[in-house]
Amino acid sequence: MQSQKKFTKKTEDFICEVCDTKIKGTGYTDHCPNCLFGKHVDVFPGDRKRGCGGLMEPIGATKRKGKWQILYHCQKCGYQRFNKVSPEDNKKEIIKLSQTPLLLK
Repeated sequence: MQSQKKFTKKTEDFICEVCDTKIKGTGYTDHCPNCLFGKHVDVFPGDRKRGCGGLMEPIGATKRKGKWQILYHCQKCGYQRFNKVSPEDNKKEIIKLSQTPLLLK
């Protein structure tokens, strides 16, 4: 039984659908560093195999295993997941998110 993480490094530039920020992809970029919204496009990071395509709304932030993570909620299908905070991410938005109680499904 294999339990390794599957990751596909995919460098893609994009324009945020929420705030119109132009983002230069690094291969690990999966959300806008300004407003923190992303898109529900991956089954495993970078594979672009999820057919949903809904906006992933940042709904909370917390420390997990000693590192800050953002909780995302897909506005289209309801899927929720945590994602690591990037050094480029908007610190003010993360602070706001961390003050909101997490509502896990």
